Amino acid sequence: MALTKPILPETPSVNLLGSGTEITGDIRSQGDIRIDGSLNGTINCTGKVVIGSTGRVDGELICQNADISGEVKARIKVSELLSLKATAVVSGDIITNKLAIEPGAVFTGACKMEGQTLTNGKTPANTQTEPD
Repeated sequence: MALTKPILPETPSVNLLGSGTEITGDIRSQGDIRIDGSLNGTINCTGKVVIGSTGRVDGELICQNADISGEVKARIKVSELLSLKATAVVSGDIITNKLAIEPGAVFTGACKMEGQTLTNGKTPANTQTEPD
């Protein structure tokens, strides 16, 4: 009788680039990523990216959610929530659905919010149609 290995659901991995580590190149991940070191390249992630206070990214950041406390010189595209913490220094264009900026954060660039569009000054959830 052959033993079969039980099928376990895949859990997203958490990846860490530690302080003092420098990488030049691109990172692709289906899990979460935390950067406390330095990355010169692109991060493409289906999860959450955290840039710690000692973290530096120069390139492009594409992910679902992001918390930035460090220095980022990049084009940033976040499909859900981008949070710029008080120690964040961001230079580059941002495309996101939701943006939270704490007092003290520095942002230089353009920002495009791709959330729900307004209709007659109301969000689609608050818009009521009138009978004909």
